[in-house]
Amino acid sequence: MNSEFTVRPMRPGELELVLEWARQEGWNPGLDDSVAFHDADPSGFFVGVIGEVPVASISVVKYGEDFAFLGLFIVHPDFRGRGYGKAIWNAGMMSAEGRSIGLDGVPAQQDNYRKAGFEEAYRTVRYGGVISALPESTLVAHAVSDRLDGLLRYDAMIFPAPRPTFVASWCATRKDRHSAVVRKSGKIRGYGTIRRCYEGYKIGPLFAGDRDSAAALISVLAQHAKGAKVFIDVPTNNGEAIELAESLGLAPVFETARMYRGTAPVVPLRSIFGVTTLELG
Repeated sequence: MNSEFTVRPMRPGELELVLEWARQEGWNPGLDDSVAFHDADPSGFFVGVIGEVPVASISVVKYGEDFAFLGLFIVHPDFRGRGYGKAIWNAGMMSAEGRSIGLDGVPAQQDNYRKAGFEEAYRTVRYGGVISALPESTLVAHAVSDRLDGLLRYDAMIFPAPRPTFVASWCATRKDRHSAVVRKSGKIRGYGTIRRCYEGYKIGPLFAGDRDSAAALISVLAQHAKGAKVFIDVPTNNGEAIELAESLGLAPVFETARMYRGTAPVVPLRSIFGVTTLELG
């Protein structure tokens, strides 16, 4: 390992570079993910550099007091096999010492994560394709308003920890990003976001109390894709979510495992029809 290799917090513009690396790895991030990613935890992103040249990255974003999520663990292909991955991994893990840590691991890396103390909680399959027909629902979804109090409470019941800053940024309407919420008897029954990615669009989160609510959200959100491919990361433990994805004409294209080191949080998988993002949980 080059003696000049150091790990430091990312500087402005470096997160965009790392997301380009993620695109080259085939992870297909959103076009404007860097805004909400940074807002989630500005201290949670690290880059490994030789001199001033970035060669590796990792994010360990902290939520609440007890939970963190690891992602964007990449060593540039030109610098692999030299120990830089282990060095930046150790620095990232140290930044969340004392917290339970989650990650979504690709099959090729899962054994390495197990050796590092992570245990599998469930599997996630990315379903993708052009939606053949919008689903029918007895409910109607509406665009998310500026008043997010109820939405933040709902999200905190499903995600392992409160993440108000991230949700507010993630749900902010921008050119290629739209969010919707569905209510029943005045109570929130689900919400979701669709965002443009390098290939097609991703829907995530897709949180809903039942299939009918999830269908209502998709029927509104998917219209923004305008016939382009749509991808949803679906926990395999949620049978209704898989059935819904298949009914849209989507097919499996990618698989990961949600893994945790430390106490695994209890989450209502029946309400997770689509994971928010594999990079930040």
